[in-house]
Amino acid sequence: MFRILWSGTLLSGAVLLGIPPGLQAGEVAYPDGYRAWHHVKSMLIEPGHPLEDPFAGIHHIYANPAALQGLQGGEYADGAVLVFDLLEAQAGDHAVTEGPRKLLGVMQRDAAAADTGGWVFEAFTGDSHSERLVKDGGASCYACHTDVRDSAFVFTKLR
Repeated sequence: MFRILWSGTLLSGAVLLGIPPGLQAGEVAYPDGYRAWHHVKSMLIEPGHPLEDPFAGIHHIYANPAALQGLQGGEYADGAVLVFDLLEAQAGDHAVTEGPRKLLGVMQRDAAAADTGGWVFEAFTGDSHSERLVKDGGASCYACHTDVRDSAFVFTKLR
C-alpha cells in the first residue's frame, strides 16, 4: 500500500511540475503534433554553407502558441517550444524535394536552465520519438545560440 501511495505522490508531483511521465526534469518530450503548430519558415542549406555539416538540407521551423507569442514580442514564457525539422534535400528534374528526416531539433523554454540561457535543447534522430542526439545537456546547441543572445537565443524570426 505504501509503495502505491509513494508512486502516486511522485507521479502527481511530476504532473504538477509539468513533467510528462517517463521524463526527468530538464528533459524535452518529443513534440507530438508539432506540424499543426504555426509554421514559421522554411529554408534550404546547400553544400558550401558554413553549417553544411551537419545541417545541410531542408529546414522547417514550427512554434507552439507560447513560442509564437515570444516570436511576436521578444520574450518567451516557460513552455514555449520551437521545432527545427531537418530533412534531406533531394535534387532532380530541376526541383528540390524533401527526403528522409535527418533530425528533429527541439528548443524548449525553461528559465531554470540557467546554464543554457533559459532553454533546454534536444534532437531526435530520423523519425525516432525516443532516440536522443544531445549528449551534453545542450551545451553545444547553446554555444551556437549565444550568437543570437540579443534575440533571446532564438535564430528564427517571423516573416
